[in-house]
Amino acid sequence: MQTLAVGCAAGFSGDRVDAGAPVVRTLIERGGPAALIFENLAERTLATQQLSKRANPELGYEPLLELELRPVLADCLAHGITIVGNFGAANPDGAARLIQRLAAELGLAAPRIAVCKGDDLSDAAGRAIVRDHLGDDFDDANFVCANAYQGAFEIAQAIRAGAQVVVTGRVADPSLTLGPAIAHFGWLPDNWDALAGATMAGHLLECGAQMTGGYFADPGLKDVPGLEDVGFPIAEIFSDGSCVVSKASHTGGLVDERTVKEQLLYELHDPAAYITPDVVADITDALVEQVGPDRVRLSGVRGLPRTATLKANVFFDGGWFGEGEISYAGPNAQARARLAMDVMQKRMGAFMPLRFDLIGVCSILGDDQGRRLADTPVGQSLDIRLRVAGQHADVRIIDRLLRELTALWTGGPAGGGGVRVARRQRLSLRSCLIARERLPASFSLLA
Repeated sequence: MQTLAVGCAAGFSGDRVDAGAPVVRTLIERGGPAALIFENLAERTLATQQLSKRANPELGYEPLLELELRPVLADCLAHGITIVGNFGAANPDGAARLIQRLAAELGLAAPRIAVCKGDDLSDAAGRAIVRDHLGDDFDDANFVCANAYQGAFEIAQAIRAGAQVVVTGRVADPSLTLGPAIAHFGWLPDNWDALAGATMAGHLLECGAQMTGGYFADPGLKDVPGLEDVGFPIAEIFSDGSCVVSKASHTGGLVDERTVKEQLLYELHDPAAYITPDVVADITDALVEQVGPDRVRLSGVRGLPRTATLKANVFFDGGWFGEGEISYAGPNAQARARLAMDVMQKRMGAFMPLRFDLIGVCSILGDDQGRRLADTPVGQSLDIRLRVAGQHADVRIIDRLLRELTALWTGGPAGGGGVRVARRQRLSLRSCLIARERLPASFSLLA
């Protein structure tokens, strides 16, 4: 049986919207069965889109969806390349309608679009299920949304039913790749080794350019050619679930054993038991080998039976977060920035704990209590950016924090400037495991 080529066109919400076209051109040049995936969701991303849907029921899907699909939709439909994406986020139906409108605008025949559901537990019935599992940890008054991680088989069923585009909400990231592979090879739900192998192929693809040199490059240590035009990854999946990973032709970046191994281990809690809704994958005996320029084979992944439960993430209103920045430059800049910190602490510290960062001196390696910053001696830096951040349940306190930071223009040390402030709603997260029979998934084809 022919291999299935699956290309990735997005690794997160906000990824480059021009990444898909080179991947699609490569899939067309290769010929044969192919799919294109868009992985747009993280836990925070989905909850944010639930808030967007609350504000406007027509929104709640990936904000860049039209920009992502416009360059590739016509070619994918013309060449039989199935599109699968979790760009439906909190509103898969809305995303599907947008794709219909885009196809009409491009003068294309109406595509066959499937919508997968079963992940969203935000309605009354879903809330009751989550409440049963969280017990006293369930905060009814501040509940925002809940979503369960669904798997690949509904995606596969939709493709076999004729879908050219499959829109999902929250599915496990590797399931976007596994679904087309199941549809192509006809694997049964207990073909554990094949399912596990293709799941790890999906894991390699899911973060986009992270596997092709992005997030890998370190000048002089791990050099990556043409990072400004880094190509996105492609996996050629075989009938046993093994794969060869490469990247879009005529693009920058690289695929070698190092990039593959780094991505293979990314977010892997246990190499012997990587749990997904579809299978538990064991990579302890996996083999990663270079088989050509920018081509690496992954084989030897083993599969164990899937778990009886699915993971659900539950979000609650977590109050508000505010942050602001101001710059100090020239002689004694750091001392002036530290004086500004002292002013902010004395004016706002009674209302909330504050985090201070001196960007370029102590920020990323700092801590919320400021201990590391306090232990950092005052240096002779000529260019300092002070950041102040805090969180509170009352947005009025956050607004006061931002006003106080702004007031440093003239009410703080000499030479402050370049003030920027921002606030956003915070969400708190609880997770639980729910028996999968309580969370049936399904798909439907748009009329």
